[in-house]
Amino acid sequence: MVQPLNYLKETPSQTAGPYVHIGLAPGAAGFDIYEQELGQDIAGPNAKGERIRVEGLVVDGTGSPIKDVLLEAWQANSDGVYPHPESTGETEEGFRGFGRVITNFETGEWGFDTVKPGQTAGRNGTTQAPHINLWVVARGINLGLNTRIYFEDEAEANAADPVLNVIEWEKRRATLIAKRSERDGQTVYRFDVKIQGEEETVFFDI
Repeated sequence: MVQPLNYLKETPSQTAGPYVHIGLAPGAAGFDIYEQELGQDIAGPNAKGERIRVEGLVVDGTGSPIKDVLLEAWQANSDGVYPHPESTGETEEGFRGFGRVITNFETGEWGFDTVKPGQTAGRNGTTQAPHINLWVVARGINLGLNTRIYFEDEAEANAADPVLNVIEWEKRRATLIAKRSERDGQTVYRFDVKIQGEEETVFFDI
């Protein structure tokens, strides 16, 4: 006998959550699965360059923090070289360039420690300003959102960056600029990701 549709149980939503933490950041979710897990120190302990902390919130269209987000970051080292076999320039031994963090389940805050990246080679002989690539995924987001973190104290490099210059409106470009501050002797950059709304963060289709 065929059961009516309203009798069947609802399957989990076809989005990245709510199981994303268990598979990708189980330690932060309270599961002791892997001997070594991708952590919050993207650069590794011996990377050269200026040590910085990047932190922020991911907020929805009403301005409320989203508290079940996973973020992946990848970047070049302080010389602007990615840890990849096809990179131009000398790679740095021990430099990871990749990390994965989740938001705090209570506050929605996220953060990671790294070194400030250098300028990188762009297409057609261009040079890109120092930046960190960021991928954001959470419950309700069917496809991960790709964006970039630039630094407000790199104004000259930002003004010449080929990616930033594709964004016509200055107000929209500003959504990609992290604000610098000092806290307990450490350089901290604040970068809030706004999923939608008037000041929605610029996301890239890559």
